[in-house]
Amino acid sequence: MVVLAASVLSKSGKVLVSRQFVDMTRIRIEGLLAAFPKLVGTGKQHTYVETENVRYVYQPIEALYLLLVTNKQSNILEDLETLRLLSKLVPEYCYSLDEEGICKTAFELIFAFDEVICLGHKENVTVAQVKQYCEMESHEEKLHKLVLQSKINETKDVMKRKASEIDKSKIDKNKGDKGGFMSMGSGRIESSFSDMSISSSGSGFGSSSGLGLTTDVDSFSTKSKGRQLSSATAPPKGLGMQLGKSQKTNQFLESLKAEGELIVEDVQPRAGQARVAAAAPTDPITLTAEEKLNVTLKRDGGISNFDVQGTLSLQILNQEDALIQVQIETGGNPGILFKTHPNMNKELFSNENILGLKDPNRPFPTGSAGDAAGVGLLKWRMQSADESMVPLTINCWPSVSGNETYVSIEYEASAMFDLRNVVIYVPLPALREAPNVRQIDGEWRYDSRNSVLEWSILLIDNSNRSGSMEFVVPPADSSVFFPISVRFSATSTYSDLKVVNIIPLRGGGAPPPKFSQRTNLITENYQVV
Repeated sequence: MVVLAASVLSKSGKVLVSRQFVDMTRIRIEGLLAAFPKLVGTGKQHTYVETENVRYVYQPIEALYLLLVTNKQSNILEDLETLRLLSKLVPEYCYSLDEEGICKTAFELIFAFDEVICLGHKENVTVAQVKQYCEMESHEEKLHKLVLQSKINETKDVMKRKASEIDKSKIDKNKGDKGGFMSMGSGRIESSFSDMSISSSGSGFGSSSGLGLTTDVDSFSTKSKGRQLSSATAPPKGLGMQLGKSQKTNQFLESLKAEGELIVEDVQPRAGQARVAAAAPTDPITLTAEEKLNVTLKRDGGISNFDVQGTLSLQILNQEDALIQVQIETGGNPGILFKTHPNMNKELFSNENILGLKDPNRPFPTGSAGDAAGVGLLKWRMQSADESMVPLTINCWPSVSGNETYVSIEYEASAMFDLRNVVIYVPLPALREAPNVRQIDGEWRYDSRNSVLEWSILLIDNSNRSGSMEFVVPPADSSVFFPISVRFSATSTYSDLKVVNIIPLRGGGAPPPKFSQRTNLITENYQVV
């Protein structure tokens, strides 16, 4: 028995993971794996296919194939036993049996395959033994981590002791000044003479660096008599000790920046900066009308599913504004079915389009400005089979010519909405390099990890209701380019719901409170299959 390769493929033939156990060229293994999807028949009971030179032994796992490529002289019973063992190992290492789950755990699967098959022959192991071998626990590694952690803890203790000594010396120095102001915090002293802060950074400690110290001395200030003195821009020489990053660490970060890496440094905000970044004032009452779009279009034209689900939510900041009623106006679309919250007065809504609680003396719940969800008042739903209701249609035309596949994609947008942040995700076959995009209206990006071409249009309005893109890839089946997913948003909705007025129920003739309305249409699941 000789197993040439163990692979995991998608149903479309895309190779996700492949491990070779004998010496063979890359062109040969790619040719063997590329031929497999064409040999698999539908409706057959057996799970092997033979050619002139090799035998394919496979097992479907949800939307994937687990495949063994062997020579024809191997024992097929042993091959099936090996395949069963590998089929038990794949779910152990992959959190989801799809392309994303396989790609994220590719190396773990390869290591597990190596424990099962050695030089093309099956090892006598079980699933538990393979997992134990792959964990590779090391006593020396644990010991090294314990020693390193003890050094870090010891360095932190030294840091705290030095900071305490500095605090004590400053207290003794300022004992004679009775008119000053003194406060002690966590390593911070504010006095009539100095405002000094000591900050630590863990990045200054490592296996090759000892204890580094830096100082951060703020400007001199006084609290007595409400008078502010001139500020000092630099600390006195020899005063205190600094905790910070070593020079080696700074050189390492600079080298990473030179190579194009994005380095995010820890910056401790000061009290003055925190006060500046105060929350912007908002309206006392905010109503949000949001619709989520679920659409499935057929690649040859027509609609499989068209579903719109909308909600109207209320957000009140102050308790005194909570005793209200909301008067709305709908667009009169007969295909939309509205449904109020169980606590709402249904008769009041059906007769006067006013949303109010059944108990008029009961106020609405209030929440903070960060609570974006608010309180749900109204829901509605619309379903249709009319293709004219679709805001964006996608047409994809793949055609093979020689050793290349030409793909033309065009979109057509309805005049009902102006679409924002439109992204069209086109799946591609596994490529060694990015596709050759010859013409595009907008911008494109190639996601090599997921093998997806992203077509982005910032805004679709009356100036660009239609657009197209053309690119070239190696020869591939037309089904590889589906399903196409679409994401966009709009500031108008199908219901055209508007808040007309806020009716206060509190007496005294007070004017109605200010309110704002947000309207948003987003895609939840929008595909062309």
